[in-house]
Amino acid sequence: MRRYIPGLHSGQQDLVSNLDGLFLVRVERASYRWHPQKPYFALRFGILEPTCHEAISFSGRLYCTNRALWKLSWFLRDFGYDTELLARDQVDERALLNLRGVVRTSFTSHNGHSYQNLDAFAPACEWETFSSGETKQSDSGETPDAL
Repeated sequence: MRRYIPGLHSGQQDLVSNLDGLFLVRVERASYRWHPQKPYFALRFGILEPTCHEAISFSGRLYCTNRALWKLSWFLRDFGYDTELLARDQVDERALLNLRGVVRTSFTSHNGHSYQNLDAFAPACEWETFSSGETKQSDSGETPDAL
């Protein structure tokens, strides 16, 4: 039996893998992945803004090593994670779902593997500031340094 799946052959995967910039996102999926040297949270984000990317999702990792805990903490605070759980050093995967915030991403290739870097975070309430600043700066040819 053959099934027609619209867009299967299109270059959408290339578009998804090359996301660079600022995005207002929602956490769609989160799971803790244990690794002896580098445990991490695997996160899937759905893009809410800008609207030209709103149907796209992308994945990223936040490592849980001692050296990387500052970044995980930054993410949790800016995305509005439960402060009581954070104060008890606990991360509940279910509590991460549907959290919203701003992410600056970049795309990297290393040893033949492609990675979506999560470079910076901000609360969702600051999206209007960043999106209007990005538009003004892109018109002048400068890159946004807000995040």
